[in-house]
Amino acid sequence: MSFGQGGPSWGGPEGQQSPQDPYGTNTAPDTPDWAALADASAARARRKRWMYIGGGVLATAVVGAIVATAVVTTNGKTGTNGSATGLPTPEVLPTGSAQPGPSFSSQAPPPPPNPRDFISSAQKDRLPLSADSLFPGKKLKMGERAYAKGATNRTTSCSAATQGALGSVLANNGCDQVIRATYSTGGVAVTVGVAVFDTAAQAQKAKEQASGGLASLPGAGVPTFCRGGSICRKTANAYGRYAYFTVGGFTSGKNVVTTDKDVYTTGDDLAEFTFRQIHQRGKTQASAAATAGQ
Repeated sequence: MSFGQGGPSWGGPEGQQSPQDPYGTNTAPDTPDWAALADASAARARRKRWMYIGGGVLATAVVGAIVATAVVTTNGKTGTNGSATGLPTPEVLPTGSAQPGPSFSSQAPPPPPNPRDFISSAQKDRLPLSADSLFPGKKLKMGERAYAKGATNRTTSCSAATQGALGSVLANNGCDQVIRATYSTGGVAVTVGVAVFDTAAQAQKAKEQASGGLASLPGAGVPTFCRGGSICRKTANAYGRYAYFTVGGFTSGKNVVTTDKDVYTTGDDLAEFTFRQIHQRGKTQASAAATAGQ
């Protein structure tokens, strides 16, 4: 080091200072730009941070896909739309009750008794039988038509209740009794009689062989009719062990012709009513038998 006239000086290129900046405060031309370097470092740090985040998201997605595939493969099941759900299909539980339901017999119940069976044989037809049970009350009404009841009669001498050959027909077929009743309206009178047999076959045969007719039954305000050769309308029917007959005409003794609708209507009404009464006997006994479990 030498000291000259202009003051001290330092040799060497590294330690040389500019005469204009004796204290080294000016920046040399090749000094680094520290602010730019700091910005570049921050940018690199940000890039690394986003790379880490992106990599984590990608890794999570890959792991999730692997796990879902493993679950689907393990269960071997798909969703209802055919795509893998990643969840096991829930077990299907039974919907029925654990308690046993009601049981029913496979055998059909027996049919109810037939009312006709009870009126076809004396052995089963046990209800009391009389003029009052067959022809109850003092009047008979059929629809809008009403008839007054006259005399009634019951006899075990079947021929005594008949005219002509009918008595023999009834007796030959085993007739037990005949019950009669007379009804009248407006100068027309009809007697209905029920002949009783032990079996339906006997009653049917008597009906088919019927000849002559039932004897009219006057009395209780009804004069003698259908006697002495006057022409009257006669019918014969059978139901069960009963054969029933009618004889009808005018109380004046006038002969009946086919145009006398009142005589025909009255006779048909009485025959229909008698049939219903006999059938009702069968229904009553059939119902009783069903209730008793027979």
